[in-house]
Amino acid sequence: MKNLTLIVHADTEQPLADMLRGLKQVSGFTFTHVEGHGAQDDRDPQLSARDRVVGYTPHVRVDILLKGEDVDEVLRTLRAAGGGFAGRGVYWVAEVVQQGRL
Repeated sequence: MKNLTLIVHADTEQPLADMLRGLKQVSGFTFTHVEGHGAQDDRDPQLSARDRVVGYTPHVRVDILLKGEDVDEVLRTLRAAGGGFAGRGVYWVAEVVQQGRL
């Protein structure tokens, strides 16, 4: 199993949720609201006036547990999507050593 983690701008949350719900490889996912802190670039189109004033941008962290063979297809679908989040986030994939229910 793999954990695909995405960090995307918060305004893409609903279109991303809709897309993930439609993927047969995705049985579920978790959204966590996070803040993106760091050097702010005035040319960054996702920075609103609010983001520039408060010094951070609202983001959503998405964790998706996937079969290893499904990761590339899910990433391909996300990159090709027209939902406004292509090019507006980062991701990483981590090996899941153990999983279960408590």
